[in-house]
Amino acid sequence: MLNKTCLAIVIASSLTLGGCNSSDEIKSAVEVELRIMETSDLHANIMDYNYYTSRVDNTIGLARTASLIKQARLEVKNNVLVDNGDLLQGSPMGDYIAHTFQANNQLIDTHPAYKAMNTLDYAVGNIGNHEFNYGLDFLDQATAAANFPYISANVYCEIDNCFRDVKAGEPLFKPYIITEQEVIDNQGAKHTIKIGYIGFVPPQIKVWDKQNLDGKVIAKGIVESAERYVPKMKDQGADVIIAIPHSGIGSSENPGDMNAENATWALTTVPGIDAIMFGHSHSVFPSAQFSDVAKVNIETGTINGVAAVMPGRWGDNLGIIDLTLRQEEGKWRVSNSLSQARPIFIKETNKAAGFSVNPDKEIQTKVASDHQATLDYVNAPIGKSSADMYSFLSLVQDDPTVQIVSNAQIDAVTKAAAKIDTLKHLPVLSAAAPFKAGGRHRTSSDADSYVQVAAGELSYKNAADLYLYPNTLVAVKVTGKQVKDWLECSANQFNQIDPNSAASQSLINWETHRTYNFDVIDGVNYKIDVTQPNKFDGDCAMVNADANRIVELSYTDDSGTIFKGEEFANKSFLIATNNFRAFGNKFAGTGADYIAMELPDSNREALTQYITQLSELNGEVDPSANNNWQFKTIESSTKLDIRFETQDSPLADTFIKQNQQRPMTKLEADNIVSGFAIYSIDLSIDLSIDLN
Repeated sequence: MLNKTCLAIVIASSLTLGGCNSSDEIKSAVEVELRIMETSDLHANIMDYNYYTSRVDNTIGLARTASLIKQARLEVKNNVLVDNGDLLQGSPMGDYIAHTFQANNQLIDTHPAYKAMNTLDYAVGNIGNHEFNYGLDFLDQATAAANFPYISANVYCEIDNCFRDVKAGEPLFKPYIITEQEVIDNQGAKHTIKIGYIGFVPPQIKVWDKQNLDGKVIAKGIVESAERYVPKMKDQGADVIIAIPHSGIGSSENPGDMNAENATWALTTVPGIDAIMFGHSHSVFPSAQFSDVAKVNIETGTINGVAAVMPGRWGDNLGIIDLTLRQEEGKWRVSNSLSQARPIFIKETNKAAGFSVNPDKEIQTKVASDHQATLDYVNAPIGKSSADMYSFLSLVQDDPTVQIVSNAQIDAVTKAAAKIDTLKHLPVLSAAAPFKAGGRHRTSSDADSYVQVAAGELSYKNAADLYLYPNTLVAVKVTGKQVKDWLECSANQFNQIDPNSAASQSLINWETHRTYNFDVIDGVNYKIDVTQPNKFDGDCAMVNADANRIVELSYTDDSGTIFKGEEFANKSFLIATNNFRAFGNKFAGTGADYIAMELPDSNREALTQYITQLSELNGEVDPSANNNWQFKTIESSTKLDIRFETQDSPLADTFIKQNQQRPMTKLEADNIVSGFAIYSIDLSIDLSIDLN
């Protein structure tokens, strides 16, 4: 039984203390409760506002997260706040600020992200991969307005003055900082603790932002950088070391991958790190999603015993780690921890009441002028559409939201290739994916993650809704064989269907394939046989060399000649895509060796120009899908029950009824995430569409 002194301390603490056996021990034990808070992947969502739907959104925005920050501070004596990057890009407000920078070759005002964050007393910020999207000059000018320091331990200048006055071989930002923090212990006494912060970004920035970084910076591995600097931080007296990797949890099976994009699990094996505030993958940790990961405790929020937290995206959660620090022989060590991701919004269910955090008025006021300027920017007209563009069915049939992007990409690359003798004879195809097709994890907040552009007048916000990222247009030169393998990897989006099973079967592979990797290649015709196994996994690694999900693949030229089989496999094509895909070296036919053209325009600019040109020429643009792909009909004597998920709304219901190519039926189900509906789809019906 605990004695009264011990019991009082346990009750006062938000954490359970270990080793509490006697009043003498309690009196001699000096403990400090330190709360570390994290924002990450805000993506320029400062206001609690959805610029695509033109309404307040109580599920996103730093304006709402700020209220949680202030509340969480009141609950404890000692706290620090960090940001983990992907801050400057990702919302129409971010687009607007980048637009003003490009128009003036400089930022004419403090970035609204820092107008807001400078009110919240951040201790440090880490650089995310999307901070490089607009170039190093933009990054320099934007971060210069932050009243807190930035860190990054694995990005270096390749040449002198690549960034500010940094010399070749030196890091862009300080790899780490050690600050002195005054804290109050469990007995009311004050101490000064040295807190070390070290930050990381995926080394893949050299691929994803090649046009901005090639020849300018070097990116090293996350774990190797931690192994280099963490011992130095210890030698310099850091009592507590907080790692801030802009990196997902990664794999416990291959923690030795020195160039891993997602390396948080591997970081927990580096001695000396006491807490990890991670991000990048837009997930929430701790949560049931990670319950099967080795050496993860989702109850306390630890990985390999190291405290960790990841706060989702767009400000929907505040990451919190509560550390108990015990002083022993003049040194501090972590004796206990508890992690949580505290949401700004919980939707009411039949089991529990919901709630929504009120916005912070100070932040709303600070960015009011930027908010209004963003509204003016996104509502500027660019053209007119003859049909609705909703992505509710983008994973199960050819789709207008992907089609119009492909049309624009083909148009832009065809015009550019016509000026190059070695390329002008090549057929131009397009690879485009549904960026907004129900989110990554089908949480309730993902149910709004669909493109929703109604027929009629179009504005810039609609183009931003259709093309979410600030990618640039790139064309790769490939063979027909590579086109097929590209599509084989894309077809990993679907689970394998057993044609002899009457049990319900889920069509969409949500677990290992992101919808932004479901590339539809336009300009060719094909079917996907989901009864066959995958040839590639979600990372395009070969898993079944003899598998063939892509069938009846063909190309028809302007004369009506049809190419298929070996003729198709040996034919050369240009594929219009984006820099992320083209330089990614993941899909067949991608990587630096295949680059044929790098256009100066962003994909979104090409889309905007296409809409404007067609609207001026024809009065409107027609986004109707051309049905160049479909599922192969499943012939079976068994009545199949194949299901998929999409948004649950009257708008989605109406669109699906009016636009379904195959019979689809909405099902009654209690086990679906709030905001989603389950539909059955009949793949036994022969659509009798002549794709050739």
